[in-house]
Amino acid sequence: MPMQPWFTDAKLGIFVHWGIYAVDGVQESWSFYDDIVPHDQYMSQLDRFTAARYDPRAWARLFARAGARYAVLTSRHHDGVALWDTAHGDLNVGRDLITGYADALREQGLKVGLYYSHSDWNHPDYASTRKPGRPPELEDNRYSEVAAEFEDLQAWERFLAYRDGQIRELAGRYRPDLMWFDGEWDRSEEQWRIRELAALIRSYVPDCVFNARMLGEGDYATPEQGAPVVPPEGPWELCLTINDSWGFQHHDHNHKSVDQLVRYFAETIGGGGNLLLSVGPREDGTIPEEQAERLEGLGDWITRHAEAVYGTVRGLPAGHHHGPSTLSPDRRTLYLTLYDAPRAPFGVRGLLGKVRRATVLGSGTELGHRVVGGLHEAPGVLWIDPPAAADLDPHATVIAVELEGELELYRGSGRF
Repeated sequence: MPMQPWFTDAKLGIFVHWGIYAVDGVQESWSFYDDIVPHDQYMSQLDRFTAARYDPRAWARLFARAGARYAVLTSRHHDGVALWDTAHGDLNVGRDLITGYADALREQGLKVGLYYSHSDWNHPDYASTRKPGRPPELEDNRYSEVAAEFEDLQAWERFLAYRDGQIRELAGRYRPDLMWFDGEWDRSEEQWRIRELAALIRSYVPDCVFNARMLGEGDYATPEQGAPVVPPEGPWELCLTINDSWGFQHHDHNHKSVDQLVRYFAETIGGGGNLLLSVGPREDGTIPEEQAERLEGLGDWITRHAEAVYGTVRGLPAGHHHGPSTLSPDRRTLYLTLYDAPRAPFGVRGLLGKVRRATVLGSGTELGHRVVGGLHEAPGVLWIDPPAAADLDPHATVIAVELEGELELYRGSGRF
């Protein structure tokens, strides 16, 4: 299916990792899988998970102020604990926490995303088979695999029936605009029955967007925790934590600054991607103040530079400008991001065609510009005068370069 335009135009999403793991502030699911926390201790958090101060409308208002156009909530992580009152399986929080979230997002005009893990390390029928071709030297984990001689394909069918039942509830009740899958590495595409799963979801939501962990049915790539040096060719999304943890962890105060988040964001959208920025609410449903402050700081920058953000396409390839850039949909305006205050005119290389003017986005101040050099097919360098101190943004300044025609680039090496 063609990618939904809302996704590529959105630029920012908020990833919400919320579950029972927030009670003790331990790593979601992996902490028992890797025997860091005893399984019984991990699961005891279920009885202590209160959601006592959960206010999905406050979440949605915050996400909108951050400049996000969608959000993705962990409806069920690898630990198998559902955030809604599912009729399938034995593990859920005993109430429906998703309806309020979906309704609140839609009130703010945001698209609704739901994370769902293919794997479920707590389901009694999950560790009933193994991935074909799994190297024998890899150590089996009791929560996800069985030895080949103990495979039980009937149990696996029961697991898939449970999975399909939950997916019917999620797709039918909440009609998500996006389904964000995870845990795909545990089994093959055929074992997951990905094609049938996609058809099931699309029978409820024909235009639902899937991430690449939906394997052959995925719509976009999902790199994690580091902006790719060479951006993926098609649609993509960088998944990034505000501190070092996806979910709430008491000890983790290593929060990225607003400066850093602006840079991650500018680099991501400059490469044609979206930033999916993760927050980890406490078990009571409140978002830590340090994370909310950073979302609002990023949102302030986006508001000041919305023209260079929403609906734009990937900008100049590396080497043309020292920093990220985006391009207007009509390909006639380049938006150049400057992280630091230039001490002298800054250059843009390889532009074919003429420049009408260059202005500081926000203040509208026009900057002098001239082309120097150029020989045969190779164009000269466009030099733009540095903005005055009063025109500089505290995080990153954007220069709008209006072209006389659509952007054309010279990508050659010059005459030898």
